[in-house]
Amino acid sequence: MVGLGCWQLGADWGHVEDRDALAILDAAANAGGTFFDTADVYGDGRSEQLIARFRAISPEVEVTVATKAGRRADPHVAEAFTRENLRAWVDRSRANLRTDSLDLVQLHCPPPGVYTDDAVFEALDELVAGGSIQAYGVSVETCEQALAAIARPNVATVQIILNAFRLKPLDEVLPAAVEAGVGIIARVPLASGLLAGRYEESTVFGPDDHRTFNRAGEAFDIGETFAGVPFDVGVKAARELAEVVPPGVSMAAFALRWVVDQPGVSVVIPGARTARQSRFNTEAAELDPLTPGQLGAVRAVYDRHIRRHVHDRW
Repeated sequence: MVGLGCWQLGADWGHVEDRDALAILDAAANAGGTFFDTADVYGDGRSEQLIARFRAISPEVEVTVATKAGRRADPHVAEAFTRENLRAWVDRSRANLRTDSLDLVQLHCPPPGVYTDDAVFEALDELVAGGSIQAYGVSVETCEQALAAIARPNVATVQIILNAFRLKPLDEVLPAAVEAGVGIIARVPLASGLLAGRYEESTVFGPDDHRTFNRAGEAFDIGETFAGVPFDVGVKAARELAEVVPPGVSMAAFALRWVVDQPGVSVVIPGARTARQSRFNTEAAELDPLTPGQLGAVRAVYDRHIRRHVHDRW
């Protein structure tokens, strides 16, 4: 399934007007993308609030909303993931989303100590038992963290960066998730737009866009921006990969279909800043699966240009 990542509706990708955000949500849902991924810190709750407005306007549309909690902790340390804080973060998201029970809450790239803290997961179990949340998962930065989360008995999902420029999760994470019955939510599927194939080395982004202010990891993990690939390297690699994209298929649709084709992926969550982009992204799930030759070309480009920059880091 192709869903919708909603980070850009809150912040860090340039401003999106409310009416445009609602149109993006509507376009995704009408194209069959009824899985929205957000977080309590995206625009300090704006992304969640916009989703709530969309659901109020379109109550006939059944949408699963996955949000995240934990990045409100300041400092962002394992000791902040207390029962009381988890409850407060969940209650805030329930208010933003105007719902009594959240569909899915994901720990938002928590510090390493959280993965070994039984009390954190016991608190999440209590929230499920009490009905405040229906299920929980973990959004991770590294494959090691993903495997630690998958080993937790009641973790329903793991969200991880997976795209044609980040192949390492294919080695162990996806097989482990399949074996454990854990869903995989694939984020950053277009490597912050690199895999849409529209950028040149000279492309400039706005000052309020993380593709400007986080290129060296100044604000958060550098892997969230261009999947950790140096911009010029990614532009060159995308240009080469475009040569195997079938006629009539966009580079973005090809890259999204590659993620959909990976065994174990439950949903992929590209972002969109226009309704047209949102609709086209969602419709990528209807493309034919990639051929063995195309899959091999992705691997070859990765090995030639990308591997040395990202494989051993995440």
